[in-house]
Amino acid sequence: PTRQSGGHRRYAESDVDAVLQLLRRRSEGMALGAAVRAVSPEPYPTRSVFAEVRRRHPQLAPQVLSKPSLVALSRAIEDECCARAARPLLFGGFQHENHLRASRDRWVELARTARATVAFAQLSQPASARSGRLVEVDLPPEAPLNREWLVVCDAADLPAGMIAVQMPGQDPAQDAGPDAGPDVRRFEVLWSVDPRVVRDASRVAAALADEYAPGWRPGGLTGTDEDPPQASPDLARASELFNRMLGYLESTH
Repeated sequence: PTRQSGGHRRYAESDVDAVLQLLRRRSEGMALGAAVRAVSPEPYPTRSVFAEVRRRHPQLAPQVLSKPSLVALSRAIEDECCARAARPLLFGGFQHENHLRASRDRWVELARTARATVAFAQLSQPASARSGRLVEVDLPPEAPLNREWLVVCDAADLPAGMIAVQMPGQDPAQDAGPDAGPDVRRFEVLWSVDPRVVRDASRVAAALADEYAPGWRPGGLTGTDEDPPQASPDLARASELFNRMLGYLESTH
């Protein structure tokens, strides 16, 4: 929908037609999720959280960081936001199964107080989802998320998100084996505590979880449809300062 100056939404005739088609398919016995996918254009055709956030928020300046810096940023968001936020919606992107297993205890603990917690990775055998536990989503080999590293905490009180994509020309599995040496991969990174940026990242991740693991959503999961308030200028200035600090720290490695 488009939003009018007074806050009212306006839908196009094509939207009305889509709803009528959905109702017809539901009356024919089609499941709701399948009916929605059948009548809707693909909302995130790139199937990449990084690409969609970059497209929707071109003001964000990506930084190139090494894996040690990325680990520190991820841990800071997990400890400060994911662990302290009130009933957040959490998404993590781990690329490989061994990376998820190394962090699984942390994420299981985070999942205890979250509305829902989803971890993406290429998995040999995803763990079965249980109420209040981590939902593991197996990625197909062709999924762009296989190159991405995510920590997204969609919460009203402490929103934060870090989305990174592995730079081309590096072996994504170079640290995946038991005899792997130090992982010196580099990533192009976007991070933000702007509620709207975090909400968009959450929406893309949720849509991809719908595609790769239908039925993952717990009953009554809501809160991602509305747009949160925009970040204040003070928050934007603080983010710019932190970006500069990250750049100086990275240059010392």
